[in-house]
Amino acid sequence: MINPLLIHIEKICSIKINETDLFDSFFEHKIYKKKEFLLIEGQQCFEKFFIIKGCVHLFFLRENGTEQTIDFALENWWASDFNAFSGGGITQFSIRTTENTEVLCISAENQNKLLRQIPEMNLYFHLVFQRAYAASQMRVRYLYEYSKEELYQHFLFDFPEFTQRVPQYLLASFLGFTPEYLSEIRKKYLS
Repeated sequence: MINPLLIHIEKICSIKINETDLFDSFFEHKIYKKKEFLLIEGQQCFEKFFIIKGCVHLFFLRENGTEQTIDFALENWWASDFNAFSGGGITQFSIRTTENTEVLCISAENQNKLLRQIPEMNLYFHLVFQRAYAASQMRVRYLYEYSKEELYQHFLFDFPEFTQRVPQYLLASFLGFTPEYLSEIRKKYLS
């Protein structure tokens, strides 16, 4: 099951992992059903997850009890509360599947061992998180720069498969809309 990750690593930074069995020993393969939790807000965070197949969303509970989605992870993306992960801290977020999902999990302890034994992996993680941070910066820019309708248009046209895969109420939460407002916007584009 480590193959999708190895393929991803080679696409990002051309690292050749010769000792696949050694590499495999750092990860645990897990399968989750739709709407299962990988991580629950308020618990300690010991793992991060490489999505082999499926989709998850990262969210927190607002004071009024509603869920605020702040991120999604599809195939070949990583998900965790990265702030809490390295030190086993208390997570500020929950991660739940939006469809049946298959992941590779690595603990902070195993990641440290992996980086000591295969130091080239530092480059991989650096490049992956640099890309993720850049995407996060662009999302913040879009939130400030675009109207709500333009923001939806952007996601609809730039990420059509993504907008079809995630439930509309989660997409609305991610974009900062109510589900009703997203429904109104969608009607304009579907008619």
